[in-house]
Amino acid sequence: MTALGSATVLWFAAVVALCILALRGDGPALILVVAAMAGGQVLSSLLKSAFDRARPDLIRGGPAVFDASFPSGHAMMSLVTYLTLATVLARDEPRRSLKSVYLAAAAILTLSVGASRVLLGVHWPTDVLGGWCAGIAWVSLCLLAALAWKPRERTAAPA
Repeated sequence: MTALGSATVLWFAAVVALCILALRGDGPALILVVAAMAGGQVLSSLLKSAFDRARPDLIRGGPAVFDASFPSGHAMMSLVTYLTLATVLARDEPRRSLKSVYLAAAAILTLSVGASRVLLGVHWPTDVLGGWCAGIAWVSLCLLAALAWKPRERTAAPA
């Protein structure tokens, strides 16, 4: 499950989505996905540098990880990527049931990635929680910005 939060898998999923959005001619959604993911990665790196928290040393022979522990980049970026993609997919979907499936899949993937990081012994639970909190804050900011910059429909001037 932890691999589903790796940069390789997340960027692969994003590139596939970006190709689909480009073929649909949905430039605003394409920009939203790129901005959310690139900005999320920068934010994750800045937070890791600022907190510089040591990783847990609980499991002998566990995976070798060399960057800071807080916040969990896997947890944060899986939330940013999967929630942004689910939101973009759900936006134009008329059926509530499919909207729910997109968002539920994003939630299940994100929760699974976060739990796997703790189970592998490479993060404390608070690292994962911090990653999720930073991720939800970042995605919320991106979505609010996208709504604010959405072109407003013009109404005809009275004759």
